[in-house]
Amino acid sequence: MTKQNGYRLLGFVILCLGAVIMVLPLLWMLTTALKTSFEAQQAPPVLLPHHWQWQNFKTAWQAAPFTRYLWNSLLVAFLVTIGQLVISTLAAYAFARLQFYGKRVLFILCLTTLLIPGEMLLIPNFVTITQLHWFDTYQGLVLPPLANFFSVLLLKQAFESIPTAIYQAARLDGAGDLRCFLSVGLPLVRPTLVTVGLLQIIASWNAFMWPLVATNSEQYRTLPVGLQSFTAEAGTQYQLLMAASTLAMIPLILVYLSGQRYLIQGLSRTGLKG
Repeated sequence: MTKQNGYRLLGFVILCLGAVIMVLPLLWMLTTALKTSFEAQQAPPVLLPHHWQWQNFKTAWQAAPFTRYLWNSLLVAFLVTIGQLVISTLAAYAFARLQFYGKRVLFILCLTTLLIPGEMLLIPNFVTITQLHWFDTYQGLVLPPLANFFSVLLLKQAFESIPTAIYQAARLDGAGDLRCFLSVGLPLVRPTLVTVGLLQIIASWNAFMWPLVATNSEQYRTLPVGLQSFTAEAGTQYQLLMAASTLAMIPLILVYLSGQRYLIQGLSRTGLKG
């Protein structure tokens, strides 16, 4: 075995170990969802159930208004993703291709917002939506997460990776800033747009703290908050909690599989320069 083959084998082993570490929690969640209440709390724990309880998924779905939670999660994730894509693409194109007074200073100020922990914004955002009478409404759930400069930064890098000659050719044909943005910029940064959309869908779907703070009724609660239904003072029903978590994870898996190719392309392009 050559030295190069040895490095490849070592890298393969490390990747396999990493894959096992990533998959093991998911496997534990799935097997726990099929256990009885006694097996789910048994010590020492067992990996595979002795009696497969497939009815746990039906029981978990009927134990709380999960249809409403699912609809709220889908609606909030869709609105936040669409809104953030519109705002982020416009801001990113302006920072990448337009020239205006104070552009560098404004970009640095916006960039510093990435240093602010999200927990510090909970109270200001809560006070704001309360004064606007948006508490326990879809507006309160959707509007605060729209401001995300990380998406702007990714899209700015993508717009800058487009050769300047393409924009110059479009301007020679009479295209203005809006036409260059719609007909030149957006089609060429499509992989990055999909990447930003996928990342935001995942973030919105898994968001727990803000929906918990901004809602007070089951009418507007999302799936992560709804999973609390299986936690009570008498104890946690782990088998139902894991069954509900498995059901909540299925839409994310489908979204990721459908956009995996664009996700890899988008992340690989954001570091290029035109």
